[in-house]
Amino acid sequence: MSETVLVTGGAGYIGSHTAMALITAGHNVVVVDNFVNAKADALHVVAELTGSEIPVIEGDARDVDLLIKVINEHDVTAVIHMAALKAVGESVEMPLEYYSNNVQSATATLEAMREAGVYKFVFSSSATVYGDPESCPIPETASIGATNPYGMTKQMIEVIIRDLAASDDRWKITSLRYFNPVGAHESGEISEAPLGKPNNLMPMIMEVATGKRDKVMVFGDDWPTPDGTGVRDYIHIMDLVEGHVAALEHLDAQDGYEVYNLGQGNGVSVFELIRAVEEATGLTIPFEVTDRRAGDIAECVADPTKANDVLGWKTTRDISQACQDAWNSQ
Repeated sequence: MSETVLVTGGAGYIGSHTAMALITAGHNVVVVDNFVNAKADALHVVAELTGSEIPVIEGDARDVDLLIKVINEHDVTAVIHMAALKAVGESVEMPLEYYSNNVQSATATLEAMREAGVYKFVFSSSATVYGDPESCPIPETASIGATNPYGMTKQMIEVIIRDLAASDDRWKITSLRYFNPVGAHESGEISEAPLGKPNNLMPMIMEVATGKRDKVMVFGDDWPTPDGTGVRDYIHIMDLVEGHVAALEHLDAQDGYEVYNLGQGNGVSVFELIRAVEEATGLTIPFEVTDRRAGDIAECVADPTKANDVLGWKTTRDISQACQDAWNSQ
């Protein structure tokens, strides 16, 4: 069944790629974004590439009245909630802004949905809810305990939506715990293009590759990992957003609340990612090892078995393709 999906924060890196995947799968997309960390350009490109019109409303996802108006005017049938501040380091420095923005935007979106009689909700959660995991790969049944304010906002929202789904059986809610999205659409026309200083490793490496910065800062080489640098589960952005389509299309068959990991299921260290980019670009990427960052952990790798089995979703693109597509988008 074709859905009309409101994507809050839909102009961002993950949001614009999600819009592409949803439209490609036959769904309609409406976007609300306040453009704090994104521009509308990527959505214009998505509209051109897909030949679809994407209504884009500038506004804050904490504005309940605005969201009710958008849901009603566009006959929205489901919501994918992505609007959030999302930098771990920044969240440690600005906890109040993170709690205010992230938690309030989620509760306001849910309030607007209830008022408008729409009960299908997919939430952009994060592997940061697992905190410093007891073991890897991490299943959805692992205990959660975020180690930084960003992760804690995701954890709080998961508690809220779990309780909401338990209180009213009209709700069909899925949390998608993202691991580390990288890469770009194969066209190279949309990419990860943060406003200001990038907080994620891949855009930092790309800035070095394109000459915008001198070197990559490596935050610690004394972690308990094979090469001493942090290990993460890097998932190609198109695999990640295809997971959103699978989750959305599974909602009708779902009761209440479910959680899924979206990851590759294998880890890549900082040094390995730098080498993979060097292979994709033919360039040497200079780096400097500096102190560990507050809130960081040694290793975070998904067990994606549940999403594979229940949603019928699997990753099909590896880290070398992600690096090639990221470079192509530059």
